[in-house]
Amino acid sequence: MKIEQIYTGCLAQGAYYITSNGEAAIIDPLRETQPYLDRLERDGVKLKYIFETHFHADFVSGHVDLSKETGAPIVYGPNAACEFDCISATDGQEFKIGKVTIKVLHTPGHTMESSTFLLIDENGKDHAIFSGDTLFIGDVGRPDLAQKAAGMTQDQLAGILFHSLRDKIMTLADDVIVYPAHGAGSACGKNMSKETVSTIGNQKATNYALRANMTEEEFIKEVTDGLLPPPAYFSMNVAMNKQGYESFETVLHNGMKAINVSEFEAVAEETGALILDTRSAADFSKAFVPQSINIGINGDFAPWVGTLIANVKQPIILITTTGMEEETVTRLSRVGFDTIIGHLEGGFEAWQKAGFETDSVNRITAEQFANEVDIQKNKIIDIRKESEYEAEHIEDAYSKPLAYINDWVKDIDPNEHFYLHCAGGYRSMIAASILQARGFRNFSEVEGGFGAISKTNVPKSDFVCQSKILKA
Repeated sequence: MKIEQIYTGCLAQGAYYITSNGEAAIIDPLRETQPYLDRLERDGVKLKYIFETHFHADFVSGHVDLSKETGAPIVYGPNAACEFDCISATDGQEFKIGKVTIKVLHTPGHTMESSTFLLIDENGKDHAIFSGDTLFIGDVGRPDLAQKAAGMTQDQLAGILFHSLRDKIMTLADDVIVYPAHGAGSACGKNMSKETVSTIGNQKATNYALRANMTEEEFIKEVTDGLLPPPAYFSMNVAMNKQGYESFETVLHNGMKAINVSEFEAVAEETGALILDTRSAADFSKAFVPQSINIGINGDFAPWVGTLIANVKQPIILITTTGMEEETVTRLSRVGFDTIIGHLEGGFEAWQKAGFETDSVNRITAEQFANEVDIQKNKIIDIRKESEYEAEHIEDAYSKPLAYINDWVKDIDPNEHFYLHCAGGYRSMIAASILQARGFRNFSEVEGGFGAISKTNVPKSDFVCQSKILKA
């Protein structure tokens, strides 16, 4: 028996590849299937089952394509109403893979079809669980995402999750390994650990939601407290995972179409495409195609695209560092952005060489900021998460998280200069590009963000003034 965790940092997502005696199973696969096909061929094994812990909201899974390419059936837990061929297993149903067994434990609460897969080894011993979004390391799945589908409130779903954890998972032996679907950085929970593997015993000892003697009322209150609104693209990804989707190969083929610089503007205008520049914040700030939005590939790229663009059907034209076109299309497809028209042939360098108009961002260093800012007079906008702001921030700065830029941008006075920063410069450049695309040029973006500013003599505080926090 072999278990491989295939972890994708950009999505904070774990897929699992299990082999035993010439057969294999894959749990919660990513959109692109070729890496899995390569593993199967390398190991000389046949894919027997594709298991899905639930209908994922934060990414589009590869189950449909993988099933078509291998003939392996797709297995969900109870209550799964797929719009393609799948097995909606019963609670306790067992599936053989070589000499091991995978048992379905129905664990609703995150969603009503959510299930945990228990791996029983060759000797009949409970070895590991693949807990999906039911149990994370240090946290549990948020119960607010499936309210509409389930016809329940988040509190009712949280109550169901409470019993799933205590009746199905906490009864397992302490040495059973826990393999979750996500780690820190995912929006599917609020307190996930950076660790991606644990044990039942460790989670009983350290996970707040598995606390001994915890009442159902306490669980509901603590699990639902502080939940931020889910990104808008989540519901669209759920629909794609339920209904099926365009083949990844088709999406990749379209995205890899090179658009000549002389045709670029016309194509963008004719298709209504958003121009997405995925270069680094440093490169983008110096020069970029006017009206383009910067979300750097070397960061939490896919989640930010999903959060800020929201509509997965939005046509997109890419500007990437040369050689990063395929990687960019792949990452976009993972969160359901399939309408990729193509990419600028030769990248931004080709645009510059052709002599077309460029734009730039007024980016200043932390030292420049410290020398010119007047805390009492100047407006400072901190676009980090509210929790980051509350830990420490520039005195009198406003907290306006990037995730809610569409809410607070309408409050910007175009005649008042302001300073903009995040933690390190990645998110503030995203915000700067959005602001400039909407006609705002009355700001300075601080390179290095709060990390660099904290090393200067600019006054800082952990006192939170509620009037300076944007409430979404």
